[in-house]
Amino acid sequence: MGSASSAARPKVIHLDIDGKIQKVIFSSLSSPSDVRETLSVAAGALRGEVVSLVDQVGNPVSINPEMPANSESFPYKVIVVSEGEAGHEKLLQNLFVEIAQHLCRLLGVEDFRTELSNKLDTLERRVDVDRRKMVEIERCKEDIRTLKEVANKTTRLGYLCDCPPPNSNKRLTPRRDVPTYPKYTLSQETIEALKQPTFDVWQWAPNEMLSCIEYMYHDLGLVQEFSMNAITLKRWLLCIQENYRDNPFHNFRHCFCVTQMMHGMIHLCNLKDQLSMMDIVILMTSAVCHDLDHPGYNNTYQINASTELAVRYNNISPLENHHCAVAFQILSDPESNIFGNTDPDVFRKIREGMFDLILATDMARHGEIMQEFGRCVNCFDYQNKEHLRLLKQMLIKCCDISNEVRPMEVSEPWVDCLLQEYFMQSDREKSEGLPVSSLMDRDTVTKPNVQIGFIQLILIPMFEAMAKLFTQIDVVMIQPLRESRDRYKELKKSEEITSKVTPELCSHSSME
Repeated sequence: MGSASSAARPKVIHLDIDGKIQKVIFSSLSSPSDVRETLSVAAGALRGEVVSLVDQVGNPVSINPEMPANSESFPYKVIVVSEGEAGHEKLLQNLFVEIAQHLCRLLGVEDFRTELSNKLDTLERRVDVDRRKMVEIERCKEDIRTLKEVANKTTRLGYLCDCPPPNSNKRLTPRRDVPTYPKYTLSQETIEALKQPTFDVWQWAPNEMLSCIEYMYHDLGLVQEFSMNAITLKRWLLCIQENYRDNPFHNFRHCFCVTQMMHGMIHLCNLKDQLSMMDIVILMTSAVCHDLDHPGYNNTYQINASTELAVRYNNISPLENHHCAVAFQILSDPESNIFGNTDPDVFRKIREGMFDLILATDMARHGEIMQEFGRCVNCFDYQNKEHLRLLKQMLIKCCDISNEVRPMEVSEPWVDCLLQEYFMQSDREKSEGLPVSSLMDRDTVTKPNVQIGFIQLILIPMFEAMAKLFTQIDVVMIQPLRESRDRYKELKKSEEITSKVTPELCSHSSME
């Protein structure tokens, strides 16, 4: 577990799209269809068009999770063709396959024959897996139709998000059978690492992340305290995972990242000595659910585009309200309600606490929450309910945007993922004639500019405010933030020097 064989580090592919270099990031655990769809979106392909890649010398590049990574200096050339042209290309590929098979028979290359046989077996297994997926998708569609019928009968609005991608089939009910993801035994090294902000969240496969979160609930005593059924806990986690979309940034790995940081802060700050078990379960469960069914387009887009979510929630934190709605709809099903054995009054308080914390992750409220916490932190009273509420809001905010606290090799890929999601939004805003959100335009934004301002103005003041209560985070969290800020400042200087030197070199070369 956590070895190189199960590593899920992102793969970076550089594309040459009409002379412009674009970086595309996807997980090596993605399916071939997910990879092709990601590249199609990056290339701006329309419906009915097919994307193919060639390398620097014109050789075709197979599009799949194992495709070789490249550099900005040697990008893959993107070729977009219509379905008709793609059909001719497929015929040519089939012809090449037949020629290869004929040569194999003539030359008697047994190894080649064995390799082809193994590939055929692999394809057959993939077809079988895809067939099972189709059955599951149909079951999901039936569940959604049932939910809509119930919603119409009770005059309640459904919770499905109309935001893109429109063909994203989200499962709002748990699996009907006992979950089958494997049970991992965590090593003592992993158990200790889970308590640290330095934990490498890229080293874990989806099932491993589920097992890690499951362990956290047992480790903190939440399963015993709230009489959680072990199988129901597994079903709930699977349903949570299924309701995070495959966005570049706001995906299930981000959920795991935030949850692990919350688990780490609970241990680092000895919060179990200061907070109740209800507070702890609210913090952990809010972290797990805080971005459920995020569409990859932020509140600014929702409001400017007048989406169904923005209209439904009157432009007030539409995404955060939607995350809450999906979270509580999952918990409304007895098969996935981890609080099914708790007293109704206790569950009501948990629900209210989760709602308050998830809404607090809306960055539009950052200044308001910081100001209120600043007024009470110097005279903080753990017996004061309002003080406790603000502390929990600050905790989930810190965990939600804590990537830069982690080591550079862990944090930097998240910046690339976030920028990719930002650029997808700004491209959409341009195509729809909407105002382009600040710090999201690929033509003006640079990584150092985005990170320097965010770390200096948002992260460091927020964690310094928390350090007034928990001095131990100064070395563990604030110092890495300062180092990250300084590193991006150096990177900005290097880029500015390069941008000045390059025109001079070009001018000198032109004169020669």
